[in-house]
Amino acid sequence: MTDLRAADLHTHSNRSDGSYSPTRLVDYAVEKKLCAVALTDHDTVDGLTEAITHARELAQAGRPSTEVVPGIEFSTRHGDRDIHIVGLYIAYESPAFVSRLQGFVDSRTRRNIKMCGNLQEAGIDITYEKLQAFAADAVITRAHYASYLFEKGYVKNRQEAFAKYLGDHTKYFVPREKVTPAQAIELILGVGGIPILAHPPLYHMGNDALESLVRELKDAGLMGIEAIYSTYTNQDERDMMRLADRYDLLISGGSDFHGDNKPGLDLGTGYGSLFVPESMLDNIKRIVMNR
Repeated sequence: MTDLRAADLHTHSNRSDGSYSPTRLVDYAVEKKLCAVALTDHDTVDGLTEAITHARELAQAGRPSTEVVPGIEFSTRHGDRDIHIVGLYIAYESPAFVSRLQGFVDSRTRRNIKMCGNLQEAGIDITYEKLQAFAADAVITRAHYASYLFEKGYVKNRQEAFAKYLGDHTKYFVPREKVTPAQAIELILGVGGIPILAHPPLYHMGNDALESLVRELKDAGLMGIEAIYSTYTNQDERDMMRLADRYDLLISGGSDFHGDNKPGLDLGTGYGSLFVPESMLDNIKRIVMNR
């Protein structure tokens, strides 16, 4: 029997670099008739209580609702590459976990104050406080800087913002402290979550290097791999499915929805052909319930 319902296990709200509030994201997931949506904001769980509460209130009122999977996406560093680890079904209210996340927030704050100082030297009217207000107190990412520079007229588009001011190799960029993928996996496992390697083809590592990374992370406790994703080719999907099978990993998938901040990329369907079947979520939930 063909799955009729879809899930989306990789999305972002305006608590990080998406444009939808957690409530609006849930409402849109209901509109799209998704069986579940995972909110996986970057290095923060600030939107989860709002999203879960709203979904529960819809259900209690007898209105259509959806399951909200509590999640997070950690930005980590492995050698010279940024690697993202998604955590699903995390016990996000754990005091120890919240304390560790606050450490990441403090690290981001220090980085952002330095970057704002660098941009001031380039003649840009920006302070950390102005950027905070512009980002509506979300976790500030480079996407917020790009939007700020564009809306204030310093660049013609967001791509120019990265090329001139925000890219890794510009003189204004300040890297922030990042955990390793293994540390992120340990954090997720510590709060009962399922750690997933996000969108591996985007790292452009080559087959051997990617397999070596997967093998290393499997030894560290990795439990899944994102085998379905908005920008994958058919070959990418087949390659990720094979990796998952070879290393006995769960299969996950999602759109990486960011609302208006990723034009043309829709919740649940990505660029049009994305489909994450409910059975994929069921396999993940089965592991969570049997722990």
